[in-house]
Amino acid sequence: MRIGMVSTTAVAVPPAGYGGTERVVHALVEGLTAAGHDVTLFAPGDSRTSARLRAYHPTAIWPIDAWAELEHVAWSLEAIRAGEFDVVHVHQAESVAFSRFVDVPMVYTLHHDHDPRRTRFYRQYPEVDYVAISARQAADETALARLHVIHHGLPPQEPPDVPVGDFVAFLGRFAPTKAPHLAIDAARRAGVTIRLAGRPHENEGEAYHAREIVPRLGPGVEWLGPLGGRDKLAFLAGARALLMPLRWEEPFGLVMVEAMFCGTPVIAFRRGAAPEIVEDGVTGWIVDDVAGMARAIARVDGLDRARCRARAVARFSAERMVREYATVYEHAADRRRVPAVATARPTRVATTATKREATSRRRGQQVGGRDGIASDERLARRGPTSAYADGGVSRVSAGDTRPLHQPRRGVLPPTSRRDVVE
Repeated sequence: MRIGMVSTTAVAVPPAGYGGTERVVHALVEGLTAAGHDVTLFAPGDSRTSARLRAYHPTAIWPIDAWAELEHVAWSLEAIRAGEFDVVHVHQAESVAFSRFVDVPMVYTLHHDHDPRRTRFYRQYPEVDYVAISARQAADETALARLHVIHHGLPPQEPPDVPVGDFVAFLGRFAPTKAPHLAIDAARRAGVTIRLAGRPHENEGEAYHAREIVPRLGPGVEWLGPLGGRDKLAFLAGARALLMPLRWEEPFGLVMVEAMFCGTPVIAFRRGAAPEIVEDGVTGWIVDDVAGMARAIARVDGLDRARCRARAVARFSAERMVREYATVYEHAADRRRVPAVATARPTRVATTATKREATSRRRGQQVGGRDGIASDERLARRGPTSAYADGGVSRVSAGDTRPLHQPRRGVLPPTSRRDVVE
């Protein structure tokens, strides 16, 4: 298939450090390309990919700038509208508002926690295929006309050959929702050393860090700062366990998968997607509070680390994620080939999308690329595409495509706010 992948403009693909969304985008783009799909990635110019790369901004713009993101989205989708694509996959809420002006089926992955205002906004665009990254996230989005569930996946690298140390780990943003202070409290109650990797983000966690983390630093509590690449993997592989004392409904949590890929069990609070990701008694433990986390630390050495890694690889590989997204793409493209008809179930037709011809051109930019000179193209204005009434939730991971409800409409003006979660 000819796939347009619109990443964010805040972080390069793949990210050098922070950037869970962009790591998933990179794994997806590389996997789709390796599988023979024709992929064009719209991302900052300092991105690296084996796919065709096009950029509006030469480098990533951090911290997140809503106006820069909107420029990136508008330019990318105009280029997709003028090109020849079977499907476009977007990763920011701003893109959804453009779906009726782009004659290409749109798939949008929800990378954020639940916000009723966003849900009301999304309901105005029932023609979009929405992808939740966990069943827990999907449970809050049942108002959406087409909703799929696809867990994130990553390439399962071989873990570094490092001995398991006598410490537990925390890795992530220093923020109240991630609650590293509770990880410290659990480790102290269990009588073990804890090492923390990460930092507070600007304008988000500085006050929390000063109030809750700094006073707890001292003997048995080590702050390593941000870690990335092989240093991060060595840190995770050397830990007895990764602690996740979640205080919010985290939609996924890539760091849990990374730890389990290293054979390191995860001890997590019963919040968000953690119960979906951690297999209790196999790849870690699900607990309810600090006391339960301390008790789990005491027995975590009894888990089989080789089995932990094997289960994680079987469930969260990039290859599995790529297959499931390809299925959603095919269904979205097939629907666009038939007239919009109100049916109880999604209509599937085994055809490919037709080619679309551009009617005018404007300046564009090509970065890297495999053939020709890419340009940004302007088409004559078209009206909104027809909405479909064949909605339902398809649980891609389980192969279940039963529709659960009919789409409903809401009223909320588009928003350019983007909350990125990992």
